[in-house]
Amino acid sequence: MKMKIPTLERDQHLPSRVASSINREISSGRLQTGARLPTENEMAESFGVSRNVIREAVSQLRADGVIMARQGVGAFVMAPEKRSVIRIDPAALRDTEGMERFFELRNILETEAAGLAAERRSQGSLDLIRDALDRMSGNERWEEGSIDADLAFHREIAHATGNEFINTFISFICERIRQSIHYAREKNPIDSLVETNLAEHAAIYEAIASGDPDTARLAMRRHIIGAAERVGINMTRTLHDRPLLNETRKVN
Repeated sequence: MKMKIPTLERDQHLPSRVASSINREISSGRLQTGARLPTENEMAESFGVSRNVIREAVSQLRADGVIMARQGVGAFVMAPEKRSVIRIDPAALRDTEGMERFFELRNILETEAAGLAAERRSQGSLDLIRDALDRMSGNERWEEGSIDADLAFHREIAHATGNEFINTFISFICERIRQSIHYAREKNPIDSLVETNLAEHAAIYEAIASGDPDTARLAMRRHIIGAAERVGINMTRTLHDRPLLNETRKVN
């Protein structure tokens, strides 16, 4: 198999760029479960890098649970269900398909989390969500501090569910949410983007504060659709017409 270096992301250090490229080969299915990776020499030649770079890239993939090495035999692609580490490759969010899948994941996790938070939130957790919202709209609203507060807002909602697994998964994806926010700020006028984003977050907070799970789910879904649109992803067809989880229960 030939893997070519032009696909590598230039804002990462070299072994990470190689690891990301191999990851894309696996995610796309070009390298399937159980497939043996090319030898170090073959990959070094294909990428135009040293064997040391390849070794470090393969070590990263092993640490991420993506591949398994067998001494004297080679490195093999692990089945997704057997991987012990969850990872979202930052490079996957640089194309439309990857970003769309990411927002689908956010909708699955965060829409229901908002509803559960509305049902279960304590006054203490509500105060923390409000504090994050206040920081988003404060003096740093145009700066990185506002993004930190934005992510804290989502983490505090996850924490308010009282479900440590939901909290773990949403906390995990927050750094990838940061990546999408940066991208949105590059593509849109910052003033209108920040004001729209604040309004969406305020609607989520008000629904959670009022203890209205249906409205909280709807407000979170609208925010996710809006956030997707701000990076050029149209989620309206896939999310707007899909019933919320509690609506599905009523039908059934």
